[in-house]
Amino acid sequence: MIACGLDFGTSNSAIGVARDNAAALAPLEAGNTLIPSAVFFDYETRGRVLFGTDAIAAYVGQTEGRLMRALKSILGSSLIDEKTSLGDRMVPLAEVVGLFVRHLKGKAEEFAGQEITSVVHGRPVRFVDDDDKADARAQEVLEAIARQAGFRDISFVYEPIAAAYHYERTVETEELVLIADIGGGTSDFSIVRIGPQRRERTERDSDVLANAGVRVGGTDFDSALNVATVMPLLGLGTHLVEKNLPMPNALYHELATWATINFAYSHKKERELAELLSDAREPEKVGRLLKVVRQRLGHRLAFAVEDAKIALSGEDRAALSLAFVDNGLATMAERVDFERAIEAKTARLYKTASDCIAAAGLSTAAVDTIFLTGGSSRVPAVRTAIARAAPLARMAAGSDFLSVALGLTQMAAIRA
Repeated sequence: MIACGLDFGTSNSAIGVARDNAAALAPLEAGNTLIPSAVFFDYETRGRVLFGTDAIAAYVGQTEGRLMRALKSILGSSLIDEKTSLGDRMVPLAEVVGLFVRHLKGKAEEFAGQEITSVVHGRPVRFVDDDDKADARAQEVLEAIARQAGFRDISFVYEPIAAAYHYERTVETEELVLIADIGGGTSDFSIVRIGPQRRERTERDSDVLANAGVRVGGTDFDSALNVATVMPLLGLGTHLVEKNLPMPNALYHELATWATINFAYSHKKERELAELLSDAREPEKVGRLLKVVRQRLGHRLAFAVEDAKIALSGEDRAALSLAFVDNGLATMAERVDFERAIEAKTARLYKTASDCIAAAGLSTAAVDTIFLTGGSSRVPAVRTAIARAAPLARMAAGSDFLSVALGLTQMAAIRA
């Protein structure tokens, strides 16, 4: 039997093929095994749908159409029941997720040379914080999408457990490890006992001591940096002439959030903005906001902010060019300001990691290793926050973007 391991991520995704007790990730675009979780609906070539880097390139190249990104974040939110406008028709957002999952499945089958109907599917520990019913529904929706894509045998595994399974292949002695998977939309933690003598066991439930998760991730950091650094250049925090009222801030937050950017684009909102512009104390800034909405530049803003966030993992400051909004417009993102903007988020990561250790019945000193994975684990403030939860543990890391996918595929290989 052939099976696959599917890591459908908020920012990036990967899928691997397992057969004959061996596992390999499938090439998804230009030989790469990682693909941005993005879909572009091309209005110029009616019916054409692009995925990953091609989708982003078409949007940045100003092809007329609609870009959808951070698709996973709609799971567990009210957005799962929403529809999005694609030209002259309204399409459920769950259907867009289905298109992307089918694309990944097709690439895996192309790599395997045959149909694949069995999948070990990753999922966060929590799709939704503090709401078990909504969390269960999110998995049900994801399972329905997988079935519609053609999978028949579907099992779900917590993403940090998959990362632990992959990490275990690299250790030479037994460890009690805190797995910290900091992704684009969620952050997940597991306390797992691993070791060379344990890795071949088929039953591992007793080795998993605790799991915890929180709906905080890289897209939240993007949004916070966007609001703090870019949106003031578009009028956030400015006032109107009449009654000196502040500019309404809802649209700014909508544009700064990957999953809701497309909801900012409507004729109604353009009309409302035009009225606000006529009453703005700083019309130049509000005029930029109107241009962003009219020309559908929200994702370009988000990409620029994301690039700055990534740069701030290695530098104290990062230049942020917004010349596509206004000629010569630019700002400087400072790491100290970024860390201040995400302070509440990193505090939640620390608390969730600490809660996971406590749920395992352990003292902080009992944790041997903290294994970090997920693209957002590169953010220095994130690493610092998680390290505080087990200050005596050594820090370890593997493939930031592929540890989960590799673990899922390795688990699928055992079941195949």
